[in-house]
Parts: sequence; C-alpha cells; structure tokens
Amino acid sequence: MKVYLLVFVVISYTTTAQKADLVQKANAFLTSLDRDGKAKTQYEFTNDERFNWHFVPRSRHGISFREFDKKQNDAAMALLKASLSQQGLDKTTAIMALENVLREVENRGASDTFRDPLNYYITIFGTPSASQPWGWRFEGHHIAMNFSSVDNRIESSTPSFFGSNPGIVLRGADRGKQVLKTEEDLGFSLVNSLSPSQLKTALVSDKAFPEILSSNVRKALPLDPRGLVYAAMNGAQKDLLMKLVNVYVDNYELGFSHKLMEKIRKAGIENLSFAWAGSLKPGSGHYYRIQGPTLLIEFDNTQNSANHVHTAVRDLTNDFGEDILREHYEKDHVNK
Repeated sequence: MKVYLLVFVVISYTTTAQKADLVQKANAFLTSLDRDGKAKTQYEFTNDERFNWHFVPRSRHGISFREFDKKQNDAAMALLKASLSQQGLDKTTAIMALENVLREVENRGASDTFRDPLNYYITIFGTPSASQPWGWRFEGHHIAMNFSSVDNRIESSTPSFFGSNPGIVLRGADRGKQVLKTEEDLGFSLVNSLSPSQLKTALVSDKAFPEILSSNVRKALPLDPRGLVYAAMNGAQKDLLMKLVNVYVDNYELGFSHKLMEKIRKAGIENLSFAWAGSLKPGSGHYYRIQGPTLLIEFDNTQNSANHVHTAVRDLTNDFGEDILREHYEKDHVNK
C-alpha cells in the first residue's frame, strides 16, 4: 500500500480539485469501506470526538491509511485533494514522507509502525450532505486538519497544524529537504528587517517558547503581548507580513482561503501584529506569532536543537466552523 500513497505525492494536481463536490468525495470514500471500517470512521456530528484533535504520535479514532486497499486509498486522497490547495497537499504528503526519515534517524526497523507514512487517520463527522452540516478530520504525526462543511462548501479548515521533524533533513537521500522553509525564511526576513525600536516592541522574550502556546485547546484565545502592529511597520515590512500570512492561508482550498483572507481584511489588516521570541538567527530556538481580531498563527522551532518545526493556524471566531454553524442553525430555526 505504500506504493499507492507515494503515487499521490508526485501527481500534479490542477485547480479543478478546488471545485470538486465534497459531498460526493466523502460519500465515495465511505462507500468504499466495509461495515466495520465505516463504523470506525463515522461519528455523529455533535460527538465530542470532533474536538479531540492533536498533532503528536498517539492512538487515534478513525481509520488509517495502513488499513486501505487501493480503491479506498484513492477515495481518501480524492477527499483530501478536494479540501486543500496544491500547496497544502504538497506539504501534507511531504510531511507524511518524513516519517520514513525519522524511522531511519531513530534506527527503527523497516516494519516499524510508530514512524510510518501510512499512520494517518480519517474521521468523518455526521452524514456528508449538501444541506446539513458535516465535517471531517485528517490527522497524524505533525498534521491535523479539521474541516467543517455547510451547503457543500468548506466553511472552516481550522484548527490546522503542520509540523516538520526534522525541520531540515541532515543526511541521507533527502538531505537538505525543508518542508516548511518559506514559513521560516520569511519570519527571519521580517524580524531582521526591524529597526532597534521596532524590535524592542516585537521581541516578547529573549528565549523561544518550547511549544506553540495555543497547543490543542478546544478554543484558542488571543495572546499577549501582541508585539509590533502592522501600522508601525514600513511598506516593505508590511509586504513581508502579508506574504507570511498568505503562506499559511494559501494551504487551504481556494474557496475557503479567499473567504478566510476576506475575513482577515474585514477585521482590519491594520489590527494584525507580529511577535517574536528567541534567536534572530537559524540554529537556535525561535518562535513567532501573527494575530489579529480573528486570526492566530504560530510558528515554533525549538526542539531537537532548533530543527523541529511546529506551526498552527487558529480562527479565533470560527474554529471547527463555530461561527458559521451558529448562523446556519439560527437561520434554520427561523425558517421553521
């Protein structure tokens, strides 16, 4: 089955994936499963399991790629393809493939399943429907994507998490590979463009935090201190900040990424802020966050001698589709 997965890593997808029928893709995946597989995979939409997300190696609910035949693998990847942009899909498959690197780095056997690119799970919440809310989760080590759909559109893709261990592959056939390179490089470019007075405001700690601060909590909250606000930046710095925001937003399916960026703009680009902690150069622990009234982005590279990256995006008003679902249920109640 590893052959099936690797095929998807190299296929070139087009933007037609962004127009795919999500309900059809989800139901095709469910139909490909036998009764036991379906029972493992599907939960009620209101089940608390929908909020039971994490990005570390652990036992998970749902069904893993290790259990799929080719038809099921193809159906699962079609659903993932329809839910992410090309950029997001490329990062996802690259992060999955890093499990093979970790298996070698940690001297694990070829049959090890703790570090395994097939050890990623799909869970579906509710019945995929064009009229009623439903959702699905794709999750494993260093990947957590939580999708909520209403009216056959993705209305929420957060909380989301991408990580990379190693941050840069140091040896072997993949030496030099850096899955989250742009996130790191742009962060350093922005912090090192700051004047001494700007840096005094942006630098919230001389030491990087050991982990993203929002962790896997059900509801993320704004973090203090905010750091340097957009209005206090010069033109080039503002451009760097928006490029950095777009690196994260552009991981999502095109329709949702446009809605999320519009939401950020309506909340006020001038209300965005940038905070940094730790080293101003690669090689030692560093952390940054970008936040606004509706948005929290975190980047942390401290573990394994600052070669182990964690990134997360939280919608402070609509994680798990909270805001959109509230509107849907209120509208549905009025219509009745």
